[in-house]
Formats: sequence, C-alpha cells, structure tokens
Amino acid sequence: MVETTGPPPVLSTPATHLLEPENVLTGIRPHPSRSLEQICIQYEIDRTIAEIKQAKWSRIALQFPDSMLPDAPTVFEQLSQRLNPPSGKIPIEAHDDDQPPRAPMTQGSNPPRLFILADTSYGACCVDEIAAEHVNADVVIHYGRACLSPTVRLPVVHVFTKPPLAIDSVIKTFKSTYEDHNQAIILMSDVTFASHLNHIGTILQADGYSSIFVTNVIHDPASPLPNRTVPQSVNANPERLQLWQLFHISSPPDSLLLTLSSRVSSIHIYPTDTANTIQGTAVLATSVAVALRRRYALLTSASRTPIFGILINTLSVKNYLDVLEKVRCSISGAGKKSYTFVVGKINAAKLANFSEIGAWVVIGCWESSLIDSKDFWKPILTPFELKLALTGDEERIWTGEWKSDFQSVLEDAQKDVTTTTDVKSDAPETDFRGLDGDGDSEPESAPPEFDLRAGRYISQSRPMRTQSTAKDFNTYGSGSPKGHTALLRRAKGDLITIGGNVSPGADFLQVNRTWKGLGSDLEMEYDISKYGAIAALEEGRSGIARGYVNSQSTARS
Repeated sequence: MVETTGPPPVLSTPATHLLEPENVLTGIRPHPSRSLEQICIQYEIDRTIAEIKQAKWSRIALQFPDSMLPDAPTVFEQLSQRLNPPSGKIPIEAHDDDQPPRAPMTQGSNPPRLFILADTSYGACCVDEIAAEHVNADVVIHYGRACLSPTVRLPVVHVFTKPPLAIDSVIKTFKSTYEDHNQAIILMSDVTFASHLNHIGTILQADGYSSIFVTNVIHDPASPLPNRTVPQSVNANPERLQLWQLFHISSPPDSLLLTLSSRVSSIHIYPTDTANTIQGTAVLATSVAVALRRRYALLTSASRTPIFGILINTLSVKNYLDVLEKVRCSISGAGKKSYTFVVGKINAAKLANFSEIGAWVVIGCWESSLIDSKDFWKPILTPFELKLALTGDEERIWTGEWKSDFQSVLEDAQKDVTTTTDVKSDAPETDFRGLDGDGDSEPESAPPEFDLRAGRYISQSRPMRTQSTAKDFNTYGSGSPKGHTALLRRAKGDLITIGGNVSPGADFLQVNRTWKGLGSDLEMEYDISKYGAIAALEEGRSGIARGYVNSQSTARS
C-alpha cells in the first residue's frame, strides 16, 4: 500500500501578503473615525498657528502622549501645510473689523520646521524640554492633559484638546447629587474638559443654582485648588474653602485627590468613561481616607530607615534643584544617609537593584511624585511625606493634610529654618569635650531606637549622627595636631568609613549581601603541598571549529 503525502507546510508568508498591513499590538486604543474638521477643532490647529506666527518661532516641537500618537501625522500635516503653504501663497486670515489685521508670516530662507516628540523622557503630563533641546526647538507644543508645572528653559503652548462630553448626562447627575440649590458648590474638571465648564455652569445657574463657582485653568500648582482659580472669599482666607463642596468631572489623579480631600467639604466625581457614564451617578470620593492611612503607614515605616534614595524624576520643573538641596539637608540633619539617582520611567525592577536603600523620595512634578508602592519593594515618599517621616514620634502630628507642590515644600522648609535659628539663638552653648571638660571621654554609640511597627530595636537608624559626634569629639579632644594621627578605638557597631566618611552602603555590602559579584560565591584555595607548584601558562589552540591552530602553527581540521 502506497501512502500519499500531503503538500509541505507553509513556513513563510506568501508574496501577495507583503504589502498588507499587520495587526501589531501596541497597547494604544484605536481612535474612532473622525473627519479632518473634527481633528482640527480638537487639536486647536487655528489657535496653534496664530501663536506660532505671533511669536515667529522657527523650530517647533510637538509633544504627544501615547494615546494621541495615531493623530500625530495628521496634526503635523495640517500645521505644515498652513505654516508653509505651497507656491508661496499666504492664506488670508479672518479678523474683526474693530481690530487691525494681523501681519502674516512671510516666507523667508528658514521656514518653520516641526518635530514630533513621541517618546517622552519622563511622564506624559510633563513638558519634555530635554528632548526638545535635542532638536534645538524654540517652543514646545504640549498636547493632552498636563500637570502645568512651571518650566525653566523653553516656552510652552498647552493644547488640552477638546474631547466630547455628554453635557446632558453631567447636568442630570449634578441635579441628582445636589438637591439644595443654595449649596456652595465648586465646578471643576480635568484640563481636557475645561472648555465645557462655562457652558455647564450657565445652564445650572439658569436652573436656580445660585452658589456655583466655575473654575478656570491657571498655571499655579500652589493654588488652594491646584492650577485652578478659587472664589474671592477663599483668596482672602484659604480656610473658607472648607465651606464648599466640589463636583469634579473626570477622575482626578491620586495626588490631586489627596490634596483636595483636606481642603474642601466633600468631593463628588463624575467619571467620563463609558461604563460609568451610562449610570448617570456621581461617585463620592470615599476611598481618600484609606489612601491617606496607607500613606501615613508608609512614611511611618520609613522613619527608622538609615539610608534614603533620592529619585530625580524631572529635569524641567522649576525649583527642582532647590527641593533636592532641601531634601538632602533634611536627611543629613536627621543623621541619615542619602544617595541620589536620576531616572526616567520609574519601575520596580530599577529600584530593586539597590537593596541597601530603605526608602525612596521622588522629586518630580506635583502629580508624578505620588507613586503607589504596592508593586515596589521599599516605600516611595514625596518630599512632604519625608518631612513627616524624619520628625520624631513625639513631635509628629498627622492632620490629614497632604501637599504635593514644590512651593509649599520650600516655604515649609524656610519656616523650619527660621524657627530653628530662633531656638538656637536663645539656647546656651554646649560643650562637647566630655562631662569634665578635659576631652578624655570617648564618644559613645547612639542608643538603639525601638520600632513600634516592627516590634524590635534598630541599632543604626541614624548612622551619620554617630559620625558627626566622633568628629566633634576629635576636634575638641585632640588639643594638638598630633590628635589627627592618634590611634582611635572603633566603637562597637560603628560603620565602615571610606575616605574618612561613613558609608552605610559599603557596610550593607559587607554585612548583609551574600553575593558581591561574579565569582564571589566560589572560594577556592590551592594547596601547593598536595598539587605542587602552579604551572606556567601556555598558549593553547586558536581559530574556529573548522580548523584549529595549535601553538606550533600546525592546522588541524
């Protein structure tokens, strides 16, 4: 019996399929089909062109978040065509009769050039000045939602885009949430939906809501409502914001939610995703208390940490260097050690490489500084939370207030410096030369501190304070230049010093780490009496597997 064999399997793509697009999973949700006019309205093409012409910028960087990258080529094409019209034709712009027409941009030897910034160095909400400087850009046009943190190097044009919003559903939800028409309510939304607020506020005021305040977008993260205007009564007394309730359109980021939770009476959120919008109900922000308790637990667990890691997650936000200096001074003033790292996108794999770090402090924009630490090995704090963590258990007071902007952190640090200076000026001078004043006493190690959360003593929670005490003792107790070369006994529990400075990281490497590099786990000793003298090295074979070459230059196959 003869068996018939089938055709061979197809191991390659047929030639007819070479020009067909492949379905590549990029993690970007496909945008619904829209007309060219809708895209121009959403991305505010006319306003963007007007600002470019008015400022006469020649190199423009367009920064898109990942979700808007499918529209980037269309936006680029529309801007290019209107900034550089073909055949030297300059489009005529419409203008009011009461105002003189704006002078069009003349075509010179250097027409405007556009660059798309697709992969941001840090968060999508921040302006990527570093990538813009790589192309020598004069301005950055930032699309999508933004943290509105002040920048340093380049001017920025924010285009929040105008996504559609079911206004009828918003008004229906608002009325079902607030039945009292005299209730003081602040109407707020994400920056992407800010263009709809005035229309919604006008409708609600016409329906009898007389105490509604509609917010406007401003560039001030230190405002009582971050980056938003506040009522006139709140400007005079920020504590009066507690009398207002907040209706927020779209789910706010965690940092904004925690900031607002302690400043307004209550927060109701209207989610803009399809699943919850159909229900037509506002969600009361009840999870804020749980989030605040978690943040307090994280900073309490970091209070006994001897080593902190400082993560610089921005190079564009204004005053980030000042905050970095304040954070370093706060950590060193508490007798702890800090190491500084510059990172782009923060993830658990990067931070897990530094097991000696007990807690991290993020210096970024006011939104990205708050990172949920569930997926990370060690807690990640903000500069505001670090201040509470470094405060003693007897002095730490948790009021539920949460701050995120740099300006408030700098102001609080300046107040602390002023208070400390006043206290020191009234305090008597302290003699570090021992109880008898003769300098014969030896510096003692710092007593251990009891960690209430872990239920054990921590022996080296403030390693740098021990070093400072030893230096002060050496300075006051030597009495002569010979004291620098005198043999000092190392106290029990002292850390390793490198270049005269205490290094908790090196001490962790020596004491706690079991693997210290390739080959460190192999401890081999050569016994000369058993194996004889070590033979001299000889040249072996070389070449490739087809034909090795011995040391005698004879080829073997």
